[in-house]
Amino acid sequence: MEYFILFLPLFASIISGFFGNKIGQRKSEIITSSFVTISAVLSMIIFYNVLVNQYENNLLIATWINSGSLNVNWSIKIDSLSSIMFVVVTLVSSIVHIYSIGYMSHDPHKSRFMSYLSLFTFSMLTLVSSDNFLQLFFGWEGVGLCSYFLIGFWFKRDKANAAAIKAFLVNRVGDFGLALGIFLIFYLFGSVNYIDVFNQIYLIENKNLQFLGLSFNIINLICFFLFIGAMGKSAQIFLHTWLPDAMEGPTPVSALIHAATMVTAGVFLVVRCSPIFEYSPIILGMITVVGMTTALFAASIAIVQNDIKKIIAYSTCSQLGYMFFAAGVGAYNIAMFHLFTHAFFKALLFLGAGSVIHSFNDEQNITEMGGVYKKIPYTYILMIIGTLALTGFPFLSGFYSKDAIIEFAYLKGSFLGYIAATIGILTAILTSIYSWRLIFKTFHGNYNNKKISFEKMHESPAIMLVPLFVLAIGSIFSGYIFKDIFFDTTGFNNLWSSSITFLEPLSLEHPPKWFILTTPILVILSIPIAYYLFVINKDIPKVLIDANRPIFLFLKNKWYFDELYDFLFVNPCKKIGYFFWKSIDNSTIDKFGPDGISILIKKISNKAVKFQSGFIYQYAFIMLLGFSVLLTILIIN
Repeated sequence: MEYFILFLPLFASIISGFFGNKIGQRKSEIITSSFVTISAVLSMIIFYNVLVNQYENNLLIATWINSGSLNVNWSIKIDSLSSIMFVVVTLVSSIVHIYSIGYMSHDPHKSRFMSYLSLFTFSMLTLVSSDNFLQLFFGWEGVGLCSYFLIGFWFKRDKANAAAIKAFLVNRVGDFGLALGIFLIFYLFGSVNYIDVFNQIYLIENKNLQFLGLSFNIINLICFFLFIGAMGKSAQIFLHTWLPDAMEGPTPVSALIHAATMVTAGVFLVVRCSPIFEYSPIILGMITVVGMTTALFAASIAIVQNDIKKIIAYSTCSQLGYMFFAAGVGAYNIAMFHLFTHAFFKALLFLGAGSVIHSFNDEQNITEMGGVYKKIPYTYILMIIGTLALTGFPFLSGFYSKDAIIEFAYLKGSFLGYIAATIGILTAILTSIYSWRLIFKTFHGNYNNKKISFEKMHESPAIMLVPLFVLAIGSIFSGYIFKDIFFDTTGFNNLWSSSITFLEPLSLEHPPKWFILTTPILVILSIPIAYYLFVINKDIPKVLIDANRPIFLFLKNKWYFDELYDFLFVNPCKKIGYFFWKSIDNSTIDKFGPDGISILIKKISNKAVKFQSGFIYQYAFIMLLGFSVLLTILIIN
């Protein structure tokens, strides 16, 4: 069963990619969607066995490397953590595959697109099912490569190509950190297998590494490099700039990358390596700071964006910040809980946005929409459900997971924990405001689109709406159904003992009632406030913008990170590259290499051509001259 979960998406990708033109696009869509759906069903069966029967396994696929102390296998590791990720990845991926049949119906390259989606799914499953760091790194690079393919799928668009390259290059920074962490692990332990490393980590708790005259705590150094890798893949602040630009890919790609695959890999890495991170309070503090900063930073940007997909993209960045500071305060299980619920409502929002874009003929600017809730009522209702779940409206999925993160940060009892909880509440308010701004500007108010008449607006086909309905069910009920499974600290010995390490058990206390009620009350109050600001009295936001123009421009330009990186890295690299091209490539290598040789040959040829005049007396003279030279040489010798 486990083999089918992993390899069905790979087979689907091969069939659609190499034989799609022969079997036809429709059969490619059916095969890829069916195979990934079967994987999703089997994943749910595995998850049920893990929960009910405490099923665990480590299935050997093949021996990969066996050299000296380095023994690495291709394996499928089944435990509570990997089984949860199996469900998240395959379920969302299968929904995205089915949705893509309708969304990409007019694209001439559907077979290639479906092949990329399935390959993406296989790469992510390889990552989460690994029992060693090398296989994890293979899947890690696999999702990076597939993201390049998918973001740049419409490769004739310059913006899509630029976004794909940007995503690939920014992720290389994080991947370099992860690679250094893996190298250091192998150097210290002589193994990259999880079980070997985790069982020995306590032995080096107080050991230092000397490098360039400096002393570093080994565990802190390992955790730092691993977290740099997680920052890049999960788009945390400083390495986040690729994520908004990734919206240049088709909308199903955005849903798959943001909800279930690539960006969750960083969170998974930190949780999987909890046996290491638990011995590094300094790096856990760093994770908390980076996570809460990212949550607030991304939410502040989303509140002024107008591109419907970029608003949701920054929302993803913000929610990932929540997951990281949950892990930073030691609540790894709650970080996974939010990852689990987030997959449903974020995929719902992205695919719902895709339905809106489809209805508006590829328009993504929410200021060019409005007043269409009666024209596309199903999309409207489903997106409201996703928005309620995202904002943490009481009793929907986000309410249980996001509020739990804030509460556990508070229960940490440290100064950093209180700061994280406060920022978590502030971010929740911003999340509610920008989410409802998106809904009200998209569906309410006046109809502002000048390209399409209001009468031509239409609802998306059933092939796109049914997947949204499935995700809506998950967005409503997943938090309530699974909260006890993720929260139950008494069940750690059964459910989490093999996958998450807690050196200090999580607090069993409850925060004060006023603290518990603060976030949901503020979230509920933000709905009428947002309605008043963006529907009833639209002049107030304009007045606020005019009165705070520098702040507005700061947020509108995304804290000027792109401009800063252009100044610090991009432009200097271009200048250095131009210098080397001009002074070395062009003036040296080309001049004395291919260009110099060709010029020399051309000059010799031009001189030689002059001997070919066509006059017999000149040929006779040259022959006589040559004969004379030859005779002279013979006489001398």
